[in-house]
Amino acid sequence: MSCVDAETMTQSPAPYGSWKSPITADLIVSDTVGFGQIVLDGEDVYWSEMRPTEGGRNVIVRRNREGHTEDVLPAPFNARTRVHEYGGGAFTVCDGVIWFSNFSDQRVYRLVPDDAPVAITPEGGQRYADGVIDRRRRRLICVREDHASGNHPVNAIVSLDLNGRRETQVLAAGHDFYASPRLSPDGSQLAWIAWDHPNMPWDGTELWRAEVMEDGTLGKAVRLAGGKEESIFQPVFSPEGILYFVSDRSGWWNLYRRHNGKVESLVTMEAEFGLPQWVFGMSTYAFESENRIVCAYNQQGIWHLATVDTVRRELTPVDTPYTDIGSLCARPGQAVFLAAAPTQLPAVVQCDLATGRLDVLRRSATVCLEPGYLSKPRAIEYPSAGGETVHAFFYAPRNHDYEGETSEKPPLLVLSHGGPTSAASSALNLKIQYWTSRGFAVLDVNYRGSTGYGRAYRKKLEGAWGVADVEDCVNGAKYLAARGLVDAGRLAIRGGSAGGYSTLCALVFHDLFKVGASYYGVSDLEALAQDTHKFEAYYLDRLIGPYPAQRDRYRDRSPIHHTEGLTCPVIFFQGLEDKVVPPDQTQRMAAALRAKGIPVAYVPFEGEQHGFRRAENIKRALESELYFYGRILGFTPADPIEPAVIENL
Repeated sequence: MSCVDAETMTQSPAPYGSWKSPITADLIVSDTVGFGQIVLDGEDVYWSEMRPTEGGRNVIVRRNREGHTEDVLPAPFNARTRVHEYGGGAFTVCDGVIWFSNFSDQRVYRLVPDDAPVAITPEGGQRYADGVIDRRRRRLICVREDHASGNHPVNAIVSLDLNGRRETQVLAAGHDFYASPRLSPDGSQLAWIAWDHPNMPWDGTELWRAEVMEDGTLGKAVRLAGGKEESIFQPVFSPEGILYFVSDRSGWWNLYRRHNGKVESLVTMEAEFGLPQWVFGMSTYAFESENRIVCAYNQQGIWHLATVDTVRRELTPVDTPYTDIGSLCARPGQAVFLAAAPTQLPAVVQCDLATGRLDVLRRSATVCLEPGYLSKPRAIEYPSAGGETVHAFFYAPRNHDYEGETSEKPPLLVLSHGGPTSAASSALNLKIQYWTSRGFAVLDVNYRGSTGYGRAYRKKLEGAWGVADVEDCVNGAKYLAARGLVDAGRLAIRGGSAGGYSTLCALVFHDLFKVGASYYGVSDLEALAQDTHKFEAYYLDRLIGPYPAQRDRYRDRSPIHHTEGLTCPVIFFQGLEDKVVPPDQTQRMAAALRAKGIPVAYVPFEGEQHGFRRAENIKRALESELYFYGRILGFTPADPIEPAVIENL
């Protein structure tokens, strides 16, 4: 591990934005990986790593009982599924054998140690995710999304022969969506989650269970919980065969179980034990032993680790330094999870539950940064429209080599997260520190609709997307400016995807920000409603209203139809293979600014989809954004940057 140390303890006055920082774009892309799911197989730990330096390839990594870590997925294989377009749950492991979905052809492969991967599903339009091994019947039970029928894929729970020799068997079908097929320990029962349009999984899902017959088919399926206004998350059978799950029926995603023919509350707290299921394979709890669960829960944007005694129904906190915890797995005496903290980058962590000892199995980056370059987030609340209270994390500029000149206050960069049901995290994020260590203040907004503050807060965005989220970003900037913490004349906003939409709305419908950056941001809600994939086909019904019945509202809130309100410079970043936000939307927005004579930059990337995965493109985007802000806000970056092409400057 290499460390970046301070060159001096003396701070030199310098304009905000111009500070030289060791947190460079090269460091961010060359030394960092993104973690995915974790799978335990006996004493071995497996996880997936998304590596920008390998073109965004997802590699499966194994750490064995002796502590040896190695890649087990050979290039060019890429463990990434496209079910629901966002994927997740791309691999599982049993007795050292791996089954994974390969990105390029979406076929499932079997990988035996020291052998080449072998496909067990045929070529065609099928995609697979979220698999679980049925040892008793030598098969893989998983979610299948069949695109062979055309533009409307059919989802089902199916079983695949582990060696690909028998025909695929459909076990459950008829709902629009399925997730989390899970077997009881003896293989006699299967539980799963299902939901239908227009719901998204955080709106309302159903928990189903059926007996598994001798021939492998399912007996009569029974709905145990859930509905149109109750979100069920992560069903898990206990070692003794009792079905546990997370539900937000109380207004918070809490732990429940189905026991003696009824649903029992296991833990009741104003905390979130669940997550919005954008991807498969999410896990916030696991059984360590027959009567003890290890779990993670979120309160006010901060994640905590705990254990739950299932007999006494008592929760006991486990002390850790982490504020972001996910992908939690457990085995006797241990928990393994992804974790991060305000001064610690994401890592795969193993916790000894008896001693509390924490061992880092893998870090997302091998660099360590001297604390003087790191800005710690401060959780704040502030008033927004209609007297609503909004949550955010505020980062002050920090670089112990520099201080701002006394004649100025720092520029502010407002971050609008995606989803929009996602959430800003307090975990160390080098892309945020890239800005703060150069002299920017950053406000990472958990606007109304964000996860982590209960179902009621999540629902405040219903019918109000493009309004409430934007008001919360605008009012956050005003709040900080009014307190003299930032320069009211140098306010910037950035966001990607849904956050890009909020960004564009803030720039079009409000005259506050002086500059903005849109990463594949939605600008045409009608186009999104008409052309998006099945998973999100009716997502906007709740966020905006039914389409086409409320077509006028879609047009009223689409930045593309109100470019006359766009009066400040914007830089646009766009993947040319993006199916969620097609490039023409971004191109039309850039053209509108070009025609008005306002400074604009359009930076397209060949081969990128909805979100950038290649190291060279991530670097180019970050540096171009800094260069653009420098030209617009009046500072000169310390970094040697290839200039972005800015028109009308």
